[in-house]
Amino acid sequence: MNKAELITAAADRADISRKDAEKAINAAFEVITEELIAGERVSLVGFGSFDVKNRSERVGRNPRTREEIIIPASRVPQFKAGKALKDAVAK
Repeated sequence: MNKAELITAAADRADISRKDAEKAINAAFEVITEELIAGERVSLVGFGSFDVKNRSERVGRNPRTREEIIIPASRVPQFKAGKALKDAVAK
């Protein structure tokens, strides 16, 4: 499912216009993104939580030349599924 299909499905389920569903989904994505940028955790009970993980600097290797390179430290988004979501998918 892509974003357009998600918007259509949400609009059908909530019995709202596609335009309103798109606004709501885009707003939710923006809020989640802004909170993660600020270093906050976003927890949706029953669904899961979004967090930011700090990756330390590490040594990598170019697969073609076998040359070692330094991969700089970075922050990456992380999603951890909640118990209800895990149980629903496992059925």
